[in-house]
Amino acid sequence: MTGGAWATYERRLHRVSAYIYGHLDEELDLGRLSEIACLSPHHWHRIYRAVNGETLAATVKRLRLQRAAAELVQTDLSVEVIARRSGYPNVQSFNRTFKAVYGLPPARYRKEGSHRAFEAASTEGNAVMYDVDLRTIEPLTLAGVAHSGSYMGIGEAFETLYGTLFARGLFRPDMEMVGIYLDDPELVETDKLRSFACVTVNGEHAAEAPLTPQKIEGGHYAVLRHKGPYADMPKAYRWLYGTWLPNSGREIRDCVMFEKYLNNPREVAPTELLTEIYLPLK
Repeated sequence: MTGGAWATYERRLHRVSAYIYGHLDEELDLGRLSEIACLSPHHWHRIYRAVNGETLAATVKRLRLQRAAAELVQTDLSVEVIARRSGYPNVQSFNRTFKAVYGLPPARYRKEGSHRAFEAASTEGNAVMYDVDLRTIEPLTLAGVAHSGSYMGIGEAFETLYGTLFARGLFRPDMEMVGIYLDDPELVETDKLRSFACVTVNGEHAAEAPLTPQKIEGGHYAVLRHKGPYADMPKAYRWLYGTWLPNSGREIRDCVMFEKYLNNPREVAPTELLTEIYLPLK
């Protein structure tokens, strides 16, 4: 396939991804997504699955449930409202689907989900309950796509990143997924949060738009290994800063925090997701 043809598919992948993320509250007809891609459903669904490793329907379901989990943890919205926003015709069908993926029905997840463990640890001042180790790392050279807004929405930037890498023939299986987060979501308005969805690259790497070159400083880091849904991550950060750090006797170094994603949300259940949070230390 020629470079021009790949560029055409790249633009189509970006259009469809942007549409999905912008319309999660609405009915997402797969035929409509094919129209946005300017290809017949017969061909487009196969191209999408080849690039993304899952069907369009699976992407929409995963993203809606991921957002629902975040809203259960981080907001006071009722289960009924969250079910409606997630595209389910009634609470019963939402409960069944959510439980099948997250292990608990929504109401119990809100009260008893894995995020509660971090709250308990912070309250009890438990500094050794979670897996934190000290590491010295080499600098990382990255290619990234910028994201503005809620950190839970950085998946859109990852979709753009992987679509671009695939379309340009740059993707390698050994690339590591890294998220760089520049702002504190408790201090900065959600729509102004800045982050980058990145992958590791070796040596010099041409980074034409939408790709931008990024770097992570080498040095000492505290690394918290987190297992579970991405919706739990704010609780993990609070525990790392509020409980582990003051008990560690260490000082923060003035450079960015980042996350490394050890497996893929398309391939494992949310409860099996593994993430490393890197806190820079002096």
